[in-house]
Amino acid sequence: MQDFIQDDELCFRNININVPVNYEQITEDSLTIFAREVVHKSNINKELPWLIYLQGGPGFAAPRPEANGGWLKAALKHYRVLLLDQRGTGASSAITHQTLASKSAQQQAEYLSHFRADNIVRDAEQLRQHLNIKQWALLGQSFGGFCALHYLSFYPQSLSKVFITGGIPSITATADEVYQATYKRVADKNKAFFKRFTGAQQQCNAIAEYLSNNQTYLPNGQLFTVEQFQTWGITLGGTGGDLAMYYTIEGAFVDIEGQQVLSYDFLNTMLNQQSYQTNPLYAILHEAIYCQQYASKWAAERVRQHYPQYQYQTGDDVSFTGEMVYPWMFDQMTCLQPLREAAHFLAAKEDWSPLYCAQQLAKNTVPVAAAVYVEDMYVEYRYSCETLALLANAKSWQTNQYEHNGLRVDGEHIFEQLMALADSI
Repeated sequence: MQDFIQDDELCFRNININVPVNYEQITEDSLTIFAREVVHKSNINKELPWLIYLQGGPGFAAPRPEANGGWLKAALKHYRVLLLDQRGTGASSAITHQTLASKSAQQQAEYLSHFRADNIVRDAEQLRQHLNIKQWALLGQSFGGFCALHYLSFYPQSLSKVFITGGIPSITATADEVYQATYKRVADKNKAFFKRFTGAQQQCNAIAEYLSNNQTYLPNGQLFTVEQFQTWGITLGGTGGDLAMYYTIEGAFVDIEGQQVLSYDFLNTMLNQQSYQTNPLYAILHEAIYCQQYASKWAAERVRQHYPQYQYQTGDDVSFTGEMVYPWMFDQMTCLQPLREAAHFLAAKEDWSPLYCAQQLAKNTVPVAAAVYVEDMYVEYRYSCETLALLANAKSWQTNQYEHNGLRVDGEHIFEQLMALADSI
């Protein structure tokens, strides 16, 4: 480990370890796992307990803190914090279309199959042992909460407390059942958006109509389609997302010699919304995070057929989709195209290992405090309640004050609430 780097209030230290790609069949192939220890300057020489943070996703690196704020400010009063770049993200053997280019499609699929919650937790266990930590607390946001439930299922002895925000999954629902629920939730968000902003429906219809009648390209040269435009609805799941969308569509068109065309600024925003381009794990494994002993078979695409409002035809009112992933993305999106065959292999994979152990969760002794967002567009509230009813030694704070990104919006308050809740267990 390197020496600490000191900022005004925070001290950072980088940690790197090597781990197997496949823990079940260890070979010479290995991954570099990166984590960053963060401690407040006033606590640098104190013996504090540890807290590991698991980011949402899948496929996104841990935050790079620039100041002592948000949930980190609250956590650093009590803990040394470890920000883990989950395998395949950030500085942990990052996965992109570039880093996978030398592998065949079948090799890509085999490799990518080892990047789910089970191996993320195994990597965390390797880090814990490397740092000689007996137990640590865990904060899981969104997909990080899914990882936390796996941790509680198989390595509970390593955990002192668990905090979860917007990330209590069903431990039994299939991907089809998950999308049946979330499509309905997305429909509610569409209705609220178009009701709140006068003229938004008309403007979105105009954008969809334009894309249907004109070949339009994003700044990276990619043909921009109505289907891609609809995926922008993922933004509706976060506090302030609807307002940001409204401001963007206000300036979607620019007048060029009497002709209305989509502006470069709007198209650049649309490209920047496609995180799949730089974080392909999010697209490749999004359905696989739900799979236990069955194949997803492109569940979101199949379930979509039962919701005609999401199947745009010229002249229709356009409706946005959410965080669903579709097979056509690997045909249309520039940086996903090289991974098309691998994605289809993984969608057909049936032998996914179990992610949760209901028996262990039912006898859990680790204090678990969870923030559950009643109107969460990403994680179905009903499923969260069902899992919490099973999970022993857990308490939840259920609120409609926040959307899925509550930890980012008001992290200090939320973490303090969860600390107090855990102390009451």
